[in-house]
Amino acid sequence: MASDSESKVNSDMNPKIDASGRRMPVIFAAHGAPILLDDAGWVGELGAWAKAMPKPKSILMVSAHWEERPTTLGAVSNAPLVYDFYGFPDRYYQTKYPAPGAPALAARVRGLLHHKNIAVTDDPTRGLDHGAYVPLVAMYPAADVPVLQISMPGLDAPELFRLGTALAPLRDEGVLVFGSGFLTHNMRYAFRAGTPQWAREFDDWAASALTRFDVDALVDFQKRAPAAQTALPTWEHYAPVLVAAGAASDGRSTTTFPITGWWMDGAFTRRSVQFG
Repeated sequence: MASDSESKVNSDMNPKIDASGRRMPVIFAAHGAPILLDDAGWVGELGAWAKAMPKPKSILMVSAHWEERPTTLGAVSNAPLVYDFYGFPDRYYQTKYPAPGAPALAARVRGLLHHKNIAVTDDPTRGLDHGAYVPLVAMYPAADVPVLQISMPGLDAPELFRLGTALAPLRDEGVLVFGSGFLTHNMRYAFRAGTPQWAREFDDWAASALTRFDVDALVDFQKRAPAAQTALPTWEHYAPVLVAAGAASDGRSTTTFPITGWWMDGAFTRRSVQFG
């Protein structure tokens, strides 16, 4: 007969479908910087988006700001915040987000990745970086949903999509798979007046590819998208949308854009994505 501890592990690794019958969407949010939290309009849009979705049992975060190979699971209890930015006023380093840890979700993710032969490890001291906690503060301000952040295992587009596909079963278990980044991210154009043509072209292309759920185009964006090298001189901010698309790739998703528009005077698209 299995012990209580063995039964708990088996339950975590093979959970039943969410008893409510809900299916969680998969999302990708433009996360801004810590100053996003001073933008009442944007905070309001993020909050309204969260309220329009079923409340998740837990959240799995994939942020542009954590690359580590192999895929690494962050802190599963009392996750600290990582203030991974410099030169901001002191008040931005006082933000708190005491969300519950998610050890059961960590066990489930570990099992899903092992099942797909995807290497995984743990960093129990790694907290939530600003790509994770900034949108969470706006969307779930009560900090009452367990959160786990995992790393991206580098910038290999097919590998990131495959990581997402391994996580797809979480949707039927009440888990919100949450990618966080930016579809355009070129700091050289920050705070220049007006939206440059290259940004509009890339944003339009991304909207079309995401709506069609054209996986080949999304993965091969550097060759297929207009102005890709200007829109994303480095592309870690785009990478989480590939994980999100992978998690939504079972053929039962529709694509919507709950938030659109521009930031930093127009070079950064705020386009955010909901699959399902």
